[in-house]
Amino acid sequence: MGSRIQLPRRVGGQYHPPGAHKAGTPALRTRSLPRCCPGCGGQHRDDAGGTQHASRCGGDHRGREHELDDRPSCVRVRAIVATRLYPPEVGAAAFRLEALTRGLEESGAEVLVLTTRPPVQGVSSTTAVKRWPVLRDRGGNVRGYVQYLSFDLPLFFRLLVSRGNIVISEPPPTTGLMVAAATLLRRRGYVYYAADIWTDALAATAAPALVVRVMRAIEGIALRRAGKVIAISDGVARQTRQFNVDPGKVVVVGNGVNTDIFAARGQAADPGYRYFVYTGTMSEWQGAEIFIDALRTVLEQFPDVRLHFFGQGSAEEALRARALDVAPDRIIFSGVVPPDEAARWIRGAAASLVSIVPGQGYDFAKPTKIYAAAACGTPVVYAGVGDAADMVSNSGLGAASAYTVSDVARTMLHFLLHEDTDRGRRSAWVEANASLRVTGRRAAAEVVSALREGR
Repeated sequence: MGSRIQLPRRVGGQYHPPGAHKAGTPALRTRSLPRCCPGCGGQHRDDAGGTQHASRCGGDHRGREHELDDRPSCVRVRAIVATRLYPPEVGAAAFRLEALTRGLEESGAEVLVLTTRPPVQGVSSTTAVKRWPVLRDRGGNVRGYVQYLSFDLPLFFRLLVSRGNIVISEPPPTTGLMVAAATLLRRRGYVYYAADIWTDALAATAAPALVVRVMRAIEGIALRRAGKVIAISDGVARQTRQFNVDPGKVVVVGNGVNTDIFAARGQAADPGYRYFVYTGTMSEWQGAEIFIDALRTVLEQFPDVRLHFFGQGSAEEALRARALDVAPDRIIFSGVVPPDEAARWIRGAAASLVSIVPGQGYDFAKPTKIYAAAACGTPVVYAGVGDAADMVSNSGLGAASAYTVSDVARTMLHFLLHEDTDRGRRSAWVEANASLRVTGRRAAAEVVSALREGR
């Protein structure tokens, strides 16, 4: 069990914003964290420990043995999080890394986030965040090779001049490559936070084979060079084996959502008609067009039903065109909305729709939108196979369907024809198994352990 750590407002010339590190915050309970010297903050490395260390640091020991970590040294964590997405931007990656940051700060670590300048101003954070202007696509996203490089290339130099003793990287692989190169030059370790296997998703699109091969090579370097790989699921952990990553440095912390926002309690949208909802990323490999095609059958029995899309992605334009052909007045695209607004629409839906096209090498994925829907108590209609289908069926989060128009339509109709009485149980399942608060603390504990183990 870790002790309670009070960090100074200014260490080594770095500024720490008010409230970023609260005194008396309990250390993580998921892994033993360092018990550092309250007199010196654990900055001394003393192999002998005990009274010899006490005589050096001048801490108030009052005749008792000085508290030190059970390892020969006690190192303060100065973590740098390198990410193109961070709140106020909306997205699973942004929320996941914010939870990691909070977990690190709760443990007493200093955290610096190197990210992008958001397209819109959001709520300020107590965490030290440095932002950089980047190129964005027409939808305002940092998505595309040129857009990625507009963040990754400056990131390399930003990392070289930033203070820290461990770096956390996330996809895409080009970001991981910059982190690997910069940390090699600065002789410090890094942790790769693998929310998915990026090139598996790329291979499921129409990307040229040469591009896929190059990006796969880059992703392999980013994963193998990392001192530790944090995976959000067993499926992601399994997929790292294709890159010859040492299994001993891959850990699974789970995935989740913010259950303070996505919860059964709260206001539900009531537009005056029944509706289904699709939230989050719209990519080719997700195949959300299956729900548009299935709606045609649903409308034969329930002509007033609507389908609401919230989010964005590379397949959005094609989905809009398909919707115009199938039911232009029954399918609504509303773009990206704040999380609390998305939760309101999810709560009021007959079901939340999630899909992954089978057989494209991405059947191991468990989309975050499943957890968001279940946390709000709303049943999930999952079209596809693999780990996500098993989780939805076995955990009672909704119903899994074959990826066919007839099966999807039949499953959608089921939730219109039958009263749902499991909302409270679904929400409780997410709170117990997929709370971002818990997974953020687990991930933070793994970052701290990677530093202590010298990875």
